[in-house]
Amino acid sequence: MADETYEVVPIAHVVGGRSEPTDDHWGGTETIVRIDDTRFTEESVQGLEEFSHLEIVFRFHLTDLTDLHFGAHSARDNPDWPKVGIFGHRNMRRPNWLGVSRTRLLRVDGLDRHVAELDAVDGTPVLDIKPWFTEFGPRGDVHQAPWSTEMLKDYY
Repeated sequence: MADETYEVVPIAHVVGGRSEPTDDHWGGTETIVRIDDTRFTEESVQGLEEFSHLEIVFRFHLTDLTDLHFGAHSARDNPDWPKVGIFGHRNMRRPNWLGVSRTRLLRVDGLDRHVAELDAVDGTPVLDIKPWFTEFGPRGDVHQAPWSTEMLKDYY
């Protein structure tokens, strides 16, 4: 399984918004997801404007590739929070450097999707764009670790 590789080509890039990744205060951040006009036409995004939210899959392209640790550690190095493994957290230090963000779609301009609260920075490669379907949201009771709620109180 470890020898499997996949080539993924960005379909879009983030334009505007923040230039550096930070841990908090993404609320109100507006950016453009600019779809590659050499490969896609407006027909590719037809109907997307009917959705209030989009799910954006992207690559953390500014992360230091040597900053990947598979062992458990406390989020944001806060000793008050428990140590969790790489898959018990959603930070940018991922094995494949992939991020997923649910954004509000503000408006459409050709192949540009103007969005809010995308926690990716200017220049970020976008690997996929999906409309958010309510039916794909969590089913049943939702619960999460108390430390994650505390950590994210100022995220948006």
